[in-house]
Amino acid sequence: MASILVFGETDEAGLSAPTLEMLGAASRLSGELGGGVSLALLGSGLSDAAASAGPAGADTVYTADAESLASYQTDSYLPVAQGIVEQDSPAVVLMSQSSMGRDLAPRLATRLGTAAIMDSLGLEIDGDRVKATRSCYGGNARQVVTVQTDPQVITVRPKSQDPLEADASRSAEVVAVDVAEPNLRARTTGKEQAEAEGIRLEDAEVVVSGGRGLGGPEAFADLESLAGVLTAAVGSSRAACDLGWYPPSQQVGLTGTVVSPTLYVAIAISGASQHMAGCGGSKNIVAINKDPDAPIFSFSRFGIVDDYKKVLPALEAAFAQALD
Repeated sequence: MASILVFGETDEAGLSAPTLEMLGAASRLSGELGGGVSLALLGSGLSDAAASAGPAGADTVYTADAESLASYQTDSYLPVAQGIVEQDSPAVVLMSQSSMGRDLAPRLATRLGTAAIMDSLGLEIDGDRVKATRSCYGGNARQVVTVQTDPQVITVRPKSQDPLEADASRSAEVVAVDVAEPNLRARTTGKEQAEAEGIRLEDAEVVVSGGRGLGGPEAFADLESLAGVLTAAVGSSRAACDLGWYPPSQQVGLTGTVVSPTLYVAIAISGASQHMAGCGGSKNIVAINKDPDAPIFSFSRFGIVDDYKKVLPALEAAFAQALD
């Protein structure tokens, strides 16, 4: 039986949204592989999150519950994660493309003598292998990759998969994992959380972004007005951030935040590969640019060739009327 093991994460609400999405993907894939779905949770105070895993699609939950795992540290998480994989013997290991997954997945794959596929957008079964689709060449192309050794370690971009509808009749077996005292080479001495105003880029279902073509920082007020109507987050291209027009924390792109919203509205953004690497996973891209040859249009489902100053007022009014 070829099982799939998901390394989950938790937040204030319990299992994180990317974890629920991966459990949904694992449930669908396991139906074709003929195995079960396991969830590994590492942290502190995991009982409530573990209890919600069964209804979300897990058959077995491994809990490594210890104060030493309260926050992510490579030295403390890696040996525990390796032990869980060796105990479960999965064919596939899934992690979120989060800060934890980006660090842990390649290290774990190396320990296990296999390879890792990073930042996958799509997953499907081909025989006993998982084919993962991911962006490449700065978001200008897609590649389909498989790992030929087991376990197949894959990180999954948030919002690229759909969670299952919770089934209260399902329950999962909970297996407690012993946690040895870690040999830490680094220690967390403090945390500073950046305060986001409004909706966080990575959480938004709708993102409205502006680029250098806006002409100046004052134009972002118009984007914020449209975002208010759409209940959207406001993003920026790297060029606009470098000019000081909008906070760097709101930069979308390869060197900024990677987003995968349902709707991405790109205003006065040319569509450079660096930017598209950060928004290419969006389900729908709408571009507004007065240059008909702007690369952004090749990625867009809908495009408007005109000056954004003429388009935005009418667009905002139409959205406001439709959503009223």
